[in-house]
Amino acid sequence: MRDSKNMKLHIKKGDTVKVLSGPDKGKSGKVLMVDKKNYRAKVEDLNKVSRHTKPNTQNPNGGIIEQEAAIHLSNLMLVDPKTGDPTRVGRKKVDGKSVRYSKRTGEVID
Repeated sequence: MRDSKNMKLHIKKGDTVKVLSGPDKGKSGKVLMVDKKNYRAKVEDLNKVSRHTKPNTQNPNGGIIEQEAAIHLSNLMLVDPKTGDPTRVGRKKVDGKSVRYSKRTGEVID
């Protein structure tokens, strides 16, 4: 098993990604959270699931709530911020720091 604490991922919170497979194939969205341990991410308004909840303080009536479910990172591809096209991600050293860069354009991704 990989050491999830030090693992470098190609996707971070706040990135725009495109879904490569599954029911939402071809759609894009913003990453809300990344789970390093399970290698999954939640994407805004994609992979929606219905959850039945009991009444509680936040939702006094209970009912059915729609929320995003996690998608495996292998099914997501980063969208290049400059061109808007999906791109593979590489890593290189810049000023002694490891940074992500777009393999499509060669530009460093913040």
